[in-house]
Amino acid sequence: MAVLFRAFVLALLFGVAAPLAVAEPSTADNPFDRYPLRFVSIDDVAIAYQDMGPRDAEPVLLIMGLGAQMLHWGDTLVQGLLDRGFRVVLLDNRDAGLSQKFYELPAPPVWWTGLKDRIGVNAGVPYTLSDMAADAAGLLQQLDIERAHVVGASMGGMIAQVMAAEHPQRVRSLTSIMSSSGAPELPEPQPQAVKALASAADPADSRREMIERGVAITRAIGSPEFFDEAVARNVTERVINRGAYGDGMLRQFQAIVASGDRSSLLRGITAPTLVIHGEADPLLPVGHGRDTAEKIPSARFAPIAGMAHGLEPVTSERVLEVLVPFLREH
Repeated sequence: MAVLFRAFVLALLFGVAAPLAVAEPSTADNPFDRYPLRFVSIDDVAIAYQDMGPRDAEPVLLIMGLGAQMLHWGDTLVQGLLDRGFRVVLLDNRDAGLSQKFYELPAPPVWWTGLKDRIGVNAGVPYTLSDMAADAAGLLQQLDIERAHVVGASMGGMIAQVMAAEHPQRVRSLTSIMSSSGAPELPEPQPQAVKALASAADPADSRREMIERGVAITRAIGSPEFFDEAVARNVTERVINRGAYGDGMLRQFQAIVASGDRSSLLRGITAPTLVIHGEADPLLPVGHGRDTAEKIPSARFAPIAGMAHGLEPVTSERVLEVLVPFLREH
């Protein structure tokens, strides 16, 4: 049940066709607007992605978390990787952002999925983390990228872990950020974070209310000393402009619940691994990151002071300070 509770908290947050030809980047103020958005079919699932930077540079694949979009990586981290000479590939996970929605599949409320999990009844999930990892691996194949550095945050870290275990030929290195093994004995979220996130389940009457709520949640789970309201508002507005889809988040939540404890899977990962976790994370306390690193053979653990469950500009720079040397080494 502890695994379910952590997944519930996250839930409140937030190959056939070939890719299109590459276009020259524009001079927009942020990397997401400079590079074109494209779509590719992976086993009949339409995946939205962006491919940034030189095609002959070392590729880094970024996978975001539950209900989140590629925009949630933030301009600072993505531009930081580009400035350091990497090719950056991002995708919207299935059922999120601009990737394919599974409208015809069931999206039961969190309490119903949780009840089934608690009494040991198969939830009958529409898809799994393995399916989402296959989407990411398939994108690399479509882009003719033999292997990439795979970096995942939160649920994206779980997907990246599964990808490293099930598609090792595609993973040059693994970086798991503010994520978890799903083991049942790990620390629970802080009550104040849960209380703040509970508001995400309430319907919003207007776009303005959606924005204000998003900013408030970002503040509640983010780093207290580094929170930047202007940045949080900008990202929230851009995400809402692209569109939010609650049913997709519920189905992704089911995939997390179904994955359960991935400890045995982590022990089989052979890719060089870096585990980054904020020491101030109120959703997945730092013990989750330490546990993940202990279970992946030879993994490095990098706790970051002041970082919570978010990627503000300051914390993104701190992540880059740890991440970039690791990527260059491997």
